[in-house]
Amino acid sequence: MASSPVLSHPLNRRQVLKAGAAAAGGLMIAVAIAPLRARAASGAQPLTAFLRIAPDDTVTVILPSSEMGQGVATSEPMLVAEELECDWRKVKVEFAPVDTPYVNPMFQIQGTGGSTSTRAFFVPLRQAGAAAREMLLRAAASQWGVPVAQCTAADGRITHPGGKSATYGALAAAAAKLPVPAHVPLKPRSQWKLIGQPTPRLDTPPKVDGSAIYGIDVRVPGMLVGVIAQSPVFGGKLKAVDERPAMAVRGVRQVVKLPDAVVVVGDGYWPAKKGLTALKPQWDEGAGAALDSQQIDKIQRQALAARGYVAEESGDAAAALRQSARTIDVTYSVPYLAHATMEPMNAAAYLRPGGGEVWVGTQMQEMAQEAAGHIFGSQQVNINTTYLGGGFGRRSELDTVRAAAAVAKEVGKPVKLIWSREEDIQHDFYRPVSRARMRAGLDRSGKVTAWDIRIASPSIMARLFPQRVQHRFDSSSVEGAVKSPYAPAHRRIEYVMTDIGVPVGFWRSVGNSISGFYVEGLVDELAHAAGRDPYVFRRDLLAQHPRERAVLERAAAMAHWDKPPPAGHYRGIAMHPSFGSMVAEVVEISIGNDGLRVHRVDCAVDCGIAVNPATIAAQMESGIVFGLTAALFGEITIERGRVKQSNFDNYPMLEMGQMPAIEVSVMQTGGKLGGIGEPGTPPIAPALVNAIFAATGKRLRTLPVMKSGLRIAG
Repeated sequence: MASSPVLSHPLNRRQVLKAGAAAAGGLMIAVAIAPLRARAASGAQPLTAFLRIAPDDTVTVILPSSEMGQGVATSEPMLVAEELECDWRKVKVEFAPVDTPYVNPMFQIQGTGGSTSTRAFFVPLRQAGAAAREMLLRAAASQWGVPVAQCTAADGRITHPGGKSATYGALAAAAAKLPVPAHVPLKPRSQWKLIGQPTPRLDTPPKVDGSAIYGIDVRVPGMLVGVIAQSPVFGGKLKAVDERPAMAVRGVRQVVKLPDAVVVVGDGYWPAKKGLTALKPQWDEGAGAALDSQQIDKIQRQALAARGYVAEESGDAAAALRQSARTIDVTYSVPYLAHATMEPMNAAAYLRPGGGEVWVGTQMQEMAQEAAGHIFGSQQVNINTTYLGGGFGRRSELDTVRAAAAVAKEVGKPVKLIWSREEDIQHDFYRPVSRARMRAGLDRSGKVTAWDIRIASPSIMARLFPQRVQHRFDSSSVEGAVKSPYAPAHRRIEYVMTDIGVPVGFWRSVGNSISGFYVEGLVDELAHAAGRDPYVFRRDLLAQHPRERAVLERAAAMAHWDKPPPAGHYRGIAMHPSFGSMVAEVVEISIGNDGLRVHRVDCAVDCGIAVNPATIAAQMESGIVFGLTAALFGEITIERGRVKQSNFDNYPMLEMGQMPAIEVSVMQTGGKLGGIGEPGTPPIAPALVNAIFAATGKRLRTLPVMKSGLRIAG
């Protein structure tokens, strides 16, 4: 995680660039991605490259994306290695600094999210590998005095039919002196050897032996540790605090006052924590102290009675509903949810002479650099990205970086700032509370005639990117409901923005985790009203959507939907496309004397080209566990402006004894590349409640499940 040198000039954005020879005579290349975000001409940027080859044949891939468990530290190097034709056993990874080549072309900013990492860099990283391979071939051909076309690259070695052979490491220095080819044809899919094969993760060994560095592991000479307490009420400010009780604790060095928080800095976490516990800060709580969950519920209910922004409209839904033989009118709702990442939030910072250093597990390197630079008053800030112990959108926020930078600036030494679990859960940027009224109709034959959906929720974009919100419309709040493959010809979807005062942010799959619950619940209710099997009903609705229909059929086949489940067991099914991928899931449950037990989840996924099926299956499992935990237990409630939940005792996680068996089928369709980190989450909640309906005849239209009175077994 060493700092990188600063360039005095920006990169050319329209070419493949040669970054020069690495130390020890290696080869470094980078691929510039256009169009790139405009940058200030005076803004000097650190530079490494996508690819480095050392004399010992080690290939180091510089990751443009953050690794938070989703597997990009393997899938992205696979893209380079496929074209480079190197020895996979000698591939290593490093995290990129902030610079132009690492801008996510789907974001136009350097960052990780939206299930874009592999999609965004699928071509650029292959181009980097192909360009390096061509340079090595040319270097070998020049040394041997033979035509390049007669040389072959394979397994980290260039060979010639005449018997000559050289390793990549031996050729790297010579290759680095050659011009980087502007255009190198990429291998056709028929020649892929690595892409599409289940491949062990490169980050498993360091995570097993403890050498992997997460943000909370960072140590640098002279580093102190800070522990933070923020205003318990959203929007509150620090009024006053007597520092003396904290300073009396052995090992405490300083108390730092921030506008809305107090931080105790000490030689380690426990001295700082003890010092913080000794303080009794006084807060100016402000108007937010009057807020509670009952008031929030009232705001949401009132919003559904108002007209909103029409996000999608086709035909005449109102007329079609009036003419329907049968209609349903239902209201669904979901609560605020915290992220509860397993690694508590943290960041480390140091304002050194001439600039700043930040060590952080972040999803947004470029924004983190800008945030720290603003606090430090310096444009020269290095962001040292670590592994992320869970992200899910939480680590796209900048609160940790800003606070760490402010404390480090005040203290004058490196400071690692750590959030306690309680501080994390009670000061999150939550998945928005949401409520939907859904009306839909059926004709006499049981076919869907129309639907009218109105969704009320706070806006994530209004807080983070207000320039993207026009007419009080946030498209992320209705994603997955708009353009649903189930949608009838006559449809109308409205969005009503509610202003509540609780900070909201991106949560794994964003609006899809909400709309998936709404739409799939509505479709299941329509199937029941039509007297149809819920799987067959969905399959018929998807007649014009072959990819969605195929994953639905695969999941149903995996679960043996055509056969009765074991005695006392019941099934529910759901399918939801998001981030360019289609996922269907079947949940099998029982409800006995010990309560509800989830026995099994069968999952089918079509993400087009499956770069690493092993990590895709793992991400489906991860998304299912994440979504199942939320569906069963997740709820953030407010009282006197304060979050009531504080730790895993009252914001529980799924336990090992409650974990269902999961089977995943990765469908290698070869279609357009889709995302993977998030699409496994949206179908699990509706599949679960649809199974509960099959078991009990009772519709659960509000989450979490435990709020319904059902006990959770295990």
